[in-house]
Amino acid sequence: MTRRLRIEWPDSTPFRERDGAPIRVLAVSDILEPTLIDLRNRTALGPIDFIVGCGDLDHDDLSFVADGFNSPLLFVHGNHDTNERKPDCASACPEPLRSAATTRQSGISIAGLEWPGVRGKRGNRSETTAWSQSLRLATRRLGRSGPLIVVSHVPPLGAGDVATDPYHRGFKGYRWLLSRLRPVLWLHGHTPLAATGEWQMCVGRTTLVNVTGAVLIELTPPQSDRGLDSEGFPAL
Repeated sequence: MTRRLRIEWPDSTPFRERDGAPIRVLAVSDILEPTLIDLRNRTALGPIDFIVGCGDLDHDDLSFVADGFNSPLLFVHGNHDTNERKPDCASACPEPLRSAATTRQSGISIAGLEWPGVRGKRGNRSETTAWSQSLRLATRRLGRSGPLIVVSHVPPLGAGDVATDPYHRGFKGYRWLLSRLRPVLWLHGHTPLAATGEWQMCVGRTTLVNVTGAVLIELTPPQSDRGLDSEGFPAL
């Protein structure tokens, strides 16, 4: 089942040419949501503005989802991902977002954080690399206002992870980055849904979402256009 979530986006700019219609984002990771295989279910979800992959989905599965919705795809690599891309999926499965890189889609700023460590069967996790990613992204955002979505495979420490499980523990550097950037939305995978009580949580102004499987997120315009503060949130 594709879960659903509505988030108020604090900046009205991306909605000005949409007559207030929400920006619809399909986030996927780790496992291909079985219901998305059926055309009737994809049709029932309606049009998708763009798709976000949070890692550990085969390139052919990502390609299938992107092609099935005829929507742009952005994704980061997870710990099980490889760089191998089959020729028949290359057109629908672009190059992944590199760590600390920021892009824009449908007027929304999106930053990526790929798995910080060696990927594949002999992969490992690196707190040092996670800190390096976090510092680079924080530096690149210096002096830049406006709301942001962060996309990673692993969540921040203590925010959507399983802190008692070394394999599914979040990263300290990401937790620092969360408190530093305070993005509107942080999307991640990696954490098994059965291992946590909630698939979404709030830390300050940030909503963190475990998208393992699939989540349809509707970004809605702000209820009032009061202008934004220096961090990209509605001014009080």
